Amino acid sequence: MIPVTKPYLPNREKLDQYINGIYERGWLTNNGPLVQELTRRLEEYLGVENLLLVGNGTLALQIAYRALGVSGGSITEKPSEAITTPFTYIATASSLKWEGVEPIFVDIDAQTWCLNPANIEVAITSATKAIVPVHVFGNTCEVEAIDRIAEQHDLKVIYDGAHAFGVTYKGESLLKHGDATTLSFHATKLFHSIEGGAIIFKHKADLERARRMINFGLASPEEIVDVGINAKMSEFQAAMGLCVLDEIDENLKARAEVWYNYEAAFKSTAQLQFRHSYISCNYSYFPLLLESEADIKLAMRNLENKQIQSRRYFYPCLNDVMEHQGEKNAVPIARDISNRIMCLPIYSGLAIDQVEEIIQTIKAGCDK
Repeated sequence: MIPVTKPYLPNREKLDQYINGIYERGWLTNNGPLVQELTRRLEEYLGVENLLLVGNGTLALQIAYRALGVSGGSITEKPSEAITTPFTYIATASSLKWEGVEPIFVDIDAQTWCLNPANIEVAITSATKAIVPVHVFGNTCEVEAIDRIAEQHDLKVIYDGAHAFGVTYKGESLLKHGDATTLSFHATKLFHSIEGGAIIFKHKADLERARRMINFGLASPEEIVDVGINAKMSEFQAAMGLCVLDEIDENLKARAEVWYNYEAAFKSTAQLQFRHSYISCNYSYFPLLLESEADIKLAMRNLENKQIQSRRYFYPCLNDVMEHQGEKNAVPIARDISNRIMCLPIYSGLAIDQVEEIIQTIKAGCDK
């Protein structure tokens, strides 16, 4: 079986050394020394400030909404709204619903597959509190245009950067844009801590508010100043994160080789995601857009027959599966792309002869 992805497992001896230290200290959670070290090292590696580690990427979104005042008010108030994309993983929208915020879907760009700024402004209402764009497959949104719209209408911007670890935009970290950007460190991600996530805040005051929120709203053991929750990262998660970060360059190099083989094979026969030259690639995913949904289903069947996994990512279009107030906005581009897209296997350890088998299996089906 060739899986569509495989968690990166770092050097076991180094991980054991970190775990031995945890046993010696007996400090398992509550902002332990490994969480503190991982925070510092990620800020340095990513070129950001005000980074907060949390238990997972969905909690990262929910904490960001609350820390920035986006979450819904009392049950007697009209629900707040956030404009977002229907072409994303369900957590982007369900985390909004969980926080009492109605996701208002608008259409995406046909080339980049990210939220189209031209569709945002017309969807803004008196209930709109935020824009929640997604850097889809690590491809950057039009951050300047989105930030301008948000400033004009006094809206918060929370970028879902679950796929955007390490991506640079015009020579600087993409993660600096907006009021906050969230990351997922799930086991299947390029960088992971088994489960985990992070929020990068623009302002330190928002970081400090969120830091209290993830620890039950405590300012001190005897002082509760916020409505909080338990969203902390543990020392064991941080240990894995530190080991994975030590080997991130090797991981990237291996994934890049797979990615470029796919690109060479399909750039003239299928539609690939458009990326500007000033955006770096972290090789997290390789999405492939075929001519029709029938072609996607045929390609996936052919791969499955050879015990090769693929994934319809993102399918279905969230506009078709989530209820929200008011009439649905037309999202024909998102729906069309959702029906015709698949992601191919990509991970460190995927052999080039296996990559070639995947390529030839897809091409053979398309030629029929």
